[in-house]
Amino acid sequence: MGKFTKNDIEYFGESNGVHKWESPTGQPYYWHPDWLHVAEDETGLHSKQTLDISNSEEATKEHAASAILKHINDWAKNKFDNNPDIETQAIESEHDLKGFDD
Repeated sequence: MGKFTKNDIEYFGESNGVHKWESPTGQPYYWHPDWLHVAEDETGLHSKQTLDISNSEEATKEHAASAILKHINDWAKNKFDNNPDIETQAIESEHDLKGFDD
């Protein structure tokens, strides 16, 4: 499985300073310039991932998107690490659906 990239998350714009993205599975992520994390809700109270910035940097929308991608990729890696047969089963299911014979 390849890593998720910025092309895999959809940006929905900004409302009242809060920016919104959505993952391929529909999980929303929110960020406000005053937050040093991305959150799963518009209030920012349910933090999902800390932004990776130094003390001298100002948080940007790009930092937030990177944090979202890190969260999604870490989640996917954990799922695959804990269930190593998922990818094999997915490939086998795809072959069955397409009618491939092994």
